[in-house]
Amino acid sequence: AMDSDRWWLVVGFVGQGLFAGRFLAQWIHSERLRRSAVPIAFWYLSVCGGAVLLAYAVHLTDPVFIVGQSLGLFIYLRNLWLIQAQRAADGGARPDAAA
Repeated sequence: AMDSDRWWLVVGFVGQGLFAGRFLAQWIHSERLRRSAVPIAFWYLSVCGGAVLLAYAVHLTDPVFIVGQSLGLFIYLRNLWLIQAQRAADGGARPDAAA
């Protein structure tokens, strides 16, 4: 069985991987559109990675890391809320879709 410290290290790396994956998603999306654009996947990866990293920060009891991830999570969730509100106002159209 994996000891607790090693398990938390894996959790931290998974969170960092999810968080870093958002840049890959944004790059691929922009290349497909041939312009700089932020796909909705960027925000979902931000929320997932940020939440896992927040759990890791709480485990470490690192107040700097906790505050930073908490603020980030608020911003990522707010962006998702704004995207959903815009979709509803547009009748369900995806604002990040290619024209």
